[in-house]
Amino acid sequence: MGAIEARGLSKRYGATLALDRLDLDLARGEVYGFLGPNGAGKTTTIRLLLGIHRPTAGHAMVAGFDAWAGAVAAHRHVAYVASEPTLWPGLTGAETHDYLANLRGGCDRAYREILMRRFDFDPVKKIRALSKGNRQKVQLVAAFATRAEILVLDEPTAGLDPLMEAAFRETVGEARERGQTIFLSSHVLSEVELLCDRIGILRAGRLIDEGTLAQLRHLSARTVEVSFSRTGVDLEPLRRLAGVEVAGAADHHVMLQVRGEMGPLLDTLAHLPVTTMDSREPSLEEIFLVHYRDQAPVPAS
Repeated sequence: MGAIEARGLSKRYGATLALDRLDLDLARGEVYGFLGPNGAGKTTTIRLLLGIHRPTAGHAMVAGFDAWAGAVAAHRHVAYVASEPTLWPGLTGAETHDYLANLRGGCDRAYREILMRRFDFDPVKKIRALSKGNRQKVQLVAAFATRAEILVLDEPTAGLDPLMEAAFRETVGEARERGQTIFLSSHVLSEVELLCDRIGILRAGRLIDEGTLAQLRHLSARTVEVSFSRTGVDLEPLRRLAGVEVAGAADHHVMLQVRGEMGPLLDTLAHLPVTTMDSREPSLEEIFLVHYRDQAPVPAS
């Protein structure tokens, strides 16, 4: 059995269908990115996986336990980082860490010290005196120090600066090496692109695409930029090619969007005065925008 499984998982709030028949299969040791704009159903999914809300239909299994009926047992195997840290304002960071560790029955205290240094976190200050980024560090240190089998992370780098984002990526890498499973919901597409083994894209409560980054690229065009030795080159032979779109042209430079095989394009370019050519795969951001182009906003979940 996988670390997280969902079958037909659905949630309705009154007339609003927030999640519609979600199927998930996360292998143990996998880092899974969960993408979607506000209102797509990401937070609803996390609440169902954590047993905070009861599904309207379907079910989810976390660490082999029913996420709703067996939530207490499942939570022994899970650590969670919320997008909006809600902590005890009168406690210091150190007191918060000790309290959370005691609630859980312990943590890896040596690793916790390493994490506090890595995230440049001062545990002496009270929570009420901390910025959002530093309150997020409290959660991150506490969660990763548990060495939990499954980490559920909801916008975990919100409020962190670029140096701390790098510390987060290093920590996720260590968790992957230890065989921990990470469910990462994030708006930072570059972060997901760097860290995740597989990615799921949610729109209006439905999982509309899923796979590795290479698999997801099937919907998006490759960008090809070509420079010519002179201006006024006839681009009509390029426009006649199937799967090739002239996205922009200026002076002696042209930008092309290419879907499908590159061979016909290369054969055509061989007869033109090309000086340089650069080709790149679509980024995760470009893939994401393909799914959301002309998509109307949906109600928040």
